Amino acid sequence: MKQAWEDLGSEYESSSSVAIGDCDCTQHQSLCSKHGVSGYPTIKYWNAGDKESKPYQGGRTLDALKTFVADNLEVKCDVKDPKGCTEKEVKYIDTMKAKEGDAVKKELDRLKGMKAGSMKPELKQWLTQRMSILEQLK
Repeated sequence: MKQAWEDLGSEYESSSSVAIGDCDCTQHQSLCSKHGVSGYPTIKYWNAGDKESKPYQGGRTLDALKTFVADNLEVKCDVKDPKGCTEKEVKYIDTMKAKEGDAVKKELDRLKGMKAGSMKPELKQWLTQRMSILEQLK
C-alpha cells in the first residue's frame, strides 16, 4: 500500500487539481481524530470546496487509486468551457483547433503510442492532458 500511495503522489505531483499527501497519526493524533481516522492505513479525500473528508472505499493498488482519482477528483480541461484549463492547455487547444484534416487523429494516435513508454511523471501527465483534449476535439 505504501509504495502504491507514493507512486500515486509522484503521478500527480505536478497536478493543478489533485494533491496527494499523508499524515502520521502517531504524531498528529488530534488531526486524525478530527477526521475520524482510527485504523491504519486509512484513506480520506476531499472534493474541491468540501469541508468534511470522505472515506475512500476502493482498491489499494496503484491502478485502483489512479482510476479513482482520475474519475472522481481530477479536474479535467473541458474544450467547450476552458475555464478549468491551464494556460498551457488553452494554447494547445488553440493550436490543435487550427490544424486541418486528420491532424487531430494523427496526433492522438502518436500520443497513444507514447503512453506506454517510460517518462517523468510531469511529462506523462502532460501527455494525458493532451490526449484528453484531443479526444474532445475528435
